[in-house]
Formats: sequence, C-alpha cells, structure tokens
Amino acid sequence: MKPFKFKPILKTLVWGGDKIAPYKGITTTQQNIGESWELSGVKGDESVVADGEYAGMTLPALIDTLKGSLVGEKVYAAHGNEFPLLIKFIDAKSDLSIQVHPDDELSKARHGKNGKTEMWYVVDADNDAHLRSGLTEKITPDQYCELVEAGKITDVLHNYEVHPGDVFFLPAGRIHAIGAGSFVAEIQQTSDVTYRIYDYGRNGLDGKPRELHTELAKSAIDYSVQPDYRTHYTPQTDEAVNLVSCRYFTTDLLELDKQYNLDLSGVESFVVMMCLEGSATLTGKDGDTTVVKRGETILIPAISQGYSICPDGKAKLLLSYIK
Repeated sequence: MKPFKFKPILKTLVWGGDKIAPYKGITTTQQNIGESWELSGVKGDESVVADGEYAGMTLPALIDTLKGSLVGEKVYAAHGNEFPLLIKFIDAKSDLSIQVHPDDELSKARHGKNGKTEMWYVVDADNDAHLRSGLTEKITPDQYCELVEAGKITDVLHNYEVHPGDVFFLPAGRIHAIGAGSFVAEIQQTSDVTYRIYDYGRNGLDGKPRELHTELAKSAIDYSVQPDYRTHYTPQTDEAVNLVSCRYFTTDLLELDKQYNLDLSGVESFVVMMCLEGSATLTGKDGDTTVVKRGETILIPAISQGYSICPDGKAKLLLSYIK
C-alpha cells in the first residue's frame, strides 16, 4: 500500500500571511492564509485523498475502509475512525492570541472532546520573529485574572526570539502564542478546543472583537514555572533525531543528503511525513515510488515495513507516529 497524499485545507485568518501558498507551490487567490491543515479528521474539516484508488475519500472514511492496516491495530482499537493527530503549517503575519488548551480530563468533562497537547517546529522565521511559551514567574489563578483584565498577561510570559529549527513542546495547560514572523509546522492531538486569553483588542474577520475565554482558561492553566521551555536537540545528518516523545505522538527529524533506509518494522502505527525542505523519493519494498516535495505531507500506512529514501540533493523531513 502506497503512502497517501491529501488536499490541503487552507484557512483564512485575521493574523494570516502570504507564505503558505508559495511554500507549498499552490496557486490561489485566497488571502491571509494562516494555516494549511495537512492532515485532519476534525469534523467539518476532514482531509480528502488527493489521488489514486481512494481519491475523493475523506480521512475518516479511509480509516473505516482500511482500519488497522492504515493506522495500526492498537491505534484503531483506541481511536476507531478518528485520526488522532492534526497536522498543520502555520504562517503568522501578526501575533496570534495568547491561549491555552485544556487537558483530556477537563476538555472531555466540559466539551466531550480531546484536550490538546502539541509541538512546534520552526520552519522559517523573519529577523524579528518570536513566540511565547510558559510563565516566567509563579502566579495564582486570581493574579492571572487581574493580569488579563489589565492587559498585562504578556508581562509574565517567556518571549523567545526564534530561528529555523527551533522546537517547542506544548503540553496541555501551558500558556502560549505564536508570534509575528514565525512559520511553523505543528503536530497536535486532534482537537479544536482553544481558550483565548488575550487578543490585543483585535477584531476578527467579521469586524467584531474576538471572544475571550478568561474564566474557562483559569482552571485549565498549568501554573508551574520552568527556566526554559525550548526543546534542545543536536542536529545530525542522515540519522533520525528524536525531538518529542509523549503519549500522544513521537516526532523525529530526518535531514538527508544521501540515500537513507527507513526501517518501520518496529513502528506499530501510521507515520506522518512532512517535507520541510527539498524533495525525496520513497521506494517501497515492492518497488513502488512516491515523491514528496517541500510543503507536502504524506500518510504512510501502518503495514508499511520501510522505505529507501533518496533525497534530490538534500531533504528535511519530520516523521510523526504513535508508540
């Protein structure tokens, strides 16, 4: 079974920029594209297979058809036809709102939905690009409310200057915001539950102030403080480097300048491959080939045992799966 490609879902957002379409090689008149949902099982925003035998089929329908052979038997037993991850490219022309996501327990109790743990990989960044992650000092829930009311919540948040290759892991409960000039790949739990804490007094695309969720966020926030919220790793060429491992997903970085044998025999789930730079040809054990180019995302079925990956010069890939 060959890897699957899906049609991207482009989102016009008040803070969206102009980088996603050219990055992905898409011609469109759509403006202010803030997100490209590369792989989504979110209700109402289900990804659609782009080509091949299953062209036009939604991701949940594809899972229903192929079941464990696509996502892995353990994953299918746990999630059924719901794809457990949401994969995006995000282009922030201006600052996103300060926000937080509830964990599974709180989100299911309030909304009947998953919580949201996520990660960012910075693909590109303007000279002054930044993002916010985590508290700089210990505050109480009441102090949090006072800071929001005064428009000073950013005073107690780490503000990081970012560069290509930076990684941030964001467990549910951590206050965060992507800042202007940041272009990131995001891997997250399948969830659309976001509590917006502060939005700089900005209006939405409808010209009205965007809704804030100050009280809902109050009990969702993790008020613990860490000295550094970045994920540190040592880049290596032609070797998989682990970036994040958590109960929801594992993500590895693969930077190639020569042929690489990707052994998937020990991986019991699907693998999501995002091509961040360059292009590469994947050749399966049956000789079938798939080309993945910059800005493309492919879904590798769980029954795949591995591939020979041949970069066209150089390629940078993110691989995400569930252990």
